[in-house]
Amino acid sequence: MSVRTTLRFSSAGTDCDAWHFPGEGEALSTTAGRPVVVMAHGLGGTKDSGLEPFATRLSQAGLDVLAFDYRGFGASDGSPRQQVSMEGQLADYRAAMAAAAALPGVDPQRLVLWGVSLAGGHVIAAGADRDDVAAVVALTPLVDGVAAGRHALASHSPSSLLRSTVAGVRSRAGRQPVMMPVVGRPGETAALTLPGLYEDYLALAGPTWVNEIDAAVGLELGGHRPGRLASRVRCPMLVQIADFDRSAPPRAAAKAAFKGRAEVRHYPCDHFDVWPGKDWFEPAVEHQVAFLTRHLAAATTGVDQKKNTF
Repeated sequence: MSVRTTLRFSSAGTDCDAWHFPGEGEALSTTAGRPVVVMAHGLGGTKDSGLEPFATRLSQAGLDVLAFDYRGFGASDGSPRQQVSMEGQLADYRAAMAAAAALPGVDPQRLVLWGVSLAGGHVIAAGADRDDVAAVVALTPLVDGVAAGRHALASHSPSSLLRSTVAGVRSRAGRQPVMMPVVGRPGETAALTLPGLYEDYLALAGPTWVNEIDAAVGLELGGHRPGRLASRVRCPMLVQIADFDRSAPPRAAAKAAFKGRAEVRHYPCDHFDVWPGKDWFEPAVEHQVAFLTRHLAAATTGVDQKKNTF
């Protein structure tokens, strides 16, 4: 079994912390090397909060995996801490792609971009117009901040949304950031407050995770629309949608998948039900392995897999 190692890479002059899981076996190898997955978490998430079971399964299938923390989160350096910048996180993701491409034994022309929730949108943006990306996996992706805002109106009270918005405006306008919990119980002021989400998130939380985030994240989300770039992803794409997702709008994910001519998998569950320990983790990870094995193994035989078709 492969042994996980820790490495650091630079993003805009700041060191980001990453785990490298070497791929096992030679099933997906070519003379150029193995494909390598670049993996990142969602809103406020850290790599020690549920990513390792996904990474392990993919490495067992023959792919190297590089899972990393964004600047200001987890074991990565960077200040201010716990502040989500869409532009900054996308820059970190691209820096991680460069670091993954330089790993020993990997094929730098067969990058696989893997993202969940907020990072499920980042992988679409990071994969657009690239010829060195061999596949994209977007798990319960948040691809449209405007749609997410409308989606939130259906399940949150106006007063709770107003409190979060006011906190965000104060944070953006003030000299010091206004912080709030990433996840809270219903009635509390937090980024995520729907019933059950507090328990679901804390069940995944690793030792570096901090239940705190800059309240300005809501203002950042308003302009976050990576789904518009889906048609510019040139490689096969898998979009995995939780049909009863209360956090990332399923319809917006489906629209992005259609634009990108993606393979789509649906799960009759909520946002966190595809995570380790939940009923839909096994189907979700098995679909990822099958999708990547099919397309990447075909690439080893010279079959053209540049684009999915329905």
